[in-house]
Amino acid sequence: MGNHRQVTEPVSVPDARGYYGEYGGRFVPETLVPALDELIEAFESAMADPAFLTRFADLQATYTGRPTPLTYARRLSDHLGGARIYLKREDLAHTGAHKINNALGQALLAERMGKRRIVAETGAGQHGVAAATACALLGLECHVYMGSVDMARQRPNVFRMQLLGAEVIPVESGSRTLKDAINEAIRDWVTNVDTTHYLLGSALGPHPYPLMVREFQSVIGIEARQQMIEQAGRLPDTVIACVGGGSNAIGIFHAFRDDDPIDLIGVEAGGCGIGSGEHAARFADPATGRPGVLHGTRSYVLQDADGQIRNTYSVSAGLDYAAVGPEHAYLRQLERAFYTYATDDEALSAFQTLCQLEGIIPALESAHAVAETIKRAPAMPRDSIILVNLSGRGDKDLDTVIAQLGGQA
Repeated sequence: MGNHRQVTEPVSVPDARGYYGEYGGRFVPETLVPALDELIEAFESAMADPAFLTRFADLQATYTGRPTPLTYARRLSDHLGGARIYLKREDLAHTGAHKINNALGQALLAERMGKRRIVAETGAGQHGVAAATACALLGLECHVYMGSVDMARQRPNVFRMQLLGAEVIPVESGSRTLKDAINEAIRDWVTNVDTTHYLLGSALGPHPYPLMVREFQSVIGIEARQQMIEQAGRLPDTVIACVGGGSNAIGIFHAFRDDDPIDLIGVEAGGCGIGSGEHAARFADPATGRPGVLHGTRSYVLQDADGQIRNTYSVSAGLDYAAVGPEHAYLRQLERAFYTYATDDEALSAFQTLCQLEGIIPALESAHAVAETIKRAPAMPRDSIILVNLSGRGDKDLDTVIAQLGGQA
């Protein structure tokens, strides 16, 4: 079931300037250059410090709840009649999503740098909850920027952040979603750079953020690789994950990147369909998705003919972003990973299917990955295996799903 590809370049690390091929780098105001230099030095020092790594691992085990389980989705596999499907259960991590892995790692790094004030952005709210959680654990001050549109559709997460002691700051500019929340978080960081760490939630932004987030999230793939061998006796044929900024996907892809026979499939938000213009699929429409710079990094960006950032749309707040992490753009260019999309309707259908067949309520983000699995599995042999990163749980999305389905499941 493998796709034809020619991988001729290394895909594991960026160069010294933070570039993955032609993507990445750091496009930032001069005032942020010293802060990024400090962050690079602190990150490299921490990752070489056994005491830091031991503390992080201990918290992952005793606080986050790692390793998260690998679940064989027997009924879904039987229902589809093709490949065997395994779910990496990041929905069972503390706070309900993979976001806690990176939030905890960066919060420990901020503490190490002596920066007690944290700013963060959030779309679906899960990164904001994770950041607020890590800050509460370590006694750090936390300010989370969130678009007012996202606040309305993710009310439970707004309340959770406030319960955890974070200040949630509504953003009313632009589309009032994730892109605009990032804009405001960066403005705050520029203003308070000496005392503040920007706890960026996905594998994007200026170097070293894409690298740093990938490293903190790589635990997903490391665990899943070992669990697949233990439970299935071999590695999967295909690994599927949803892609907004791309942190959960790069976290699981990274452990399999050198296994060329394994297909790595990222699923973007197709919204109302590519032709409608109401989507967040950066790779699917060459007329709107093309290389550009957004929030400090060069990657694929949804933009109009004049290079202005296009508004995005998805039923899933966490996938509603105009750019994608630079390493994903690089993996696509190398044909090491492939990217497709699921529409709102497909994601909602997959959401219901997983609920009814496996007793698991997925995040709407994760439901996009399940939707692609539902498309692919029936055409694959029964002895083949699909590994799906179930990046989060769907409690936060119930209000949205109720509204979309008219209260009828």
